[in-house]
Amino acid sequence: MILKCILPLLFLFNSFCLIASETDSLTNQMTDEEYLIAIDNFYDSIEQTLNYEHGTVTIKNGLAKIEVPVGFKYLNGKDSEMILTEIWGNPPSEIADQSLGMILPENNTPLTDSTYVINITYSEEGYVNDEDAKDINFDELLETMQTSCIENNPYREEQGYDPVYLVKWAAKPFYDSENKKLHWAKELKFGDIEEHTLNYNIRILGRKGFLELNAIGEMYVLDDVEKNASKIITSINFNDGNKYADFDPDYDKVAAYGIGALIAGKAIVKVGLLAKLGLMAAKFWKVIALAVAGFFAGIKRFFKKED
Repeated sequence: MILKCILPLLFLFNSFCLIASETDSLTNQMTDEEYLIAIDNFYDSIEQTLNYEHGTVTIKNGLAKIEVPVGFKYLNGKDSEMILTEIWGNPPSEIADQSLGMILPENNTPLTDSTYVINITYSEEGYVNDEDAKDINFDELLETMQTSCIENNPYREEQGYDPVYLVKWAAKPFYDSENKKLHWAKELKFGDIEEHTLNYNIRILGRKGFLELNAIGEMYVLDDVEKNASKIITSINFNDGNKYADFDPDYDKVAAYGIGALIAGKAIVKVGLLAKLGLMAAKFWKVIALAVAGFFAGIKRFFKKED
């Protein structure tokens, strides 16, 4: 599978090399195996800069804390944002939408070929009233979301990204009304890529907004994500003063949507938002994206001889 994933990258990389005279002759001499070795070395150089944490982690200036589950590790927001944008080639995040970190399996890295990561962000858009949760028709909601994906694809393509299609629920939404935690999973298809992508979503409601946890990987990691979902969901909570129960109607803003729109990615509230909701492609796209979003510059530096 690796070679299949790398070949499009090699094509793109060779295209870039046509306009780079100082590396052109070198790269034309490289075999496929040498390309793979170069990419592995490039990944290793990135991995050495990443700092992982365990135990209790406080995020966003005391907003919430994570008790990193056994078998997992935490990568800080700065490094996570770099992975998302510079390495995986996702659209640059607005400041309010930037990653607060990633949780990922202990023995893997964001660059591991067959893994998943759980990206964490926070949306301070107000207290989400959950009264509509018991009345949602999830089949109808799925159809609305599928239509929204299609309608947003021209925007994605204008920005240089593959169209994305919502295939089906990988796991139907479930709302824990007692703990104010919501989770569901979507099966996505990006462009012409055959392998589908898993987007496992967790939302934790708070006083002024909600934490977003998006588990991203290929469909075959679904069983592992579901097996660990419970301990991941329970591992992160708002601190006192920021909890859902701390809402003060006299002072706090109420969000313009409920649980249904939260699951829909607010697509029915704000057109175009799906283009930046963490709907990123699977591991092979992480590799291909290098050629599109910085790989050439990095590999050029990698091969450049010291004076």
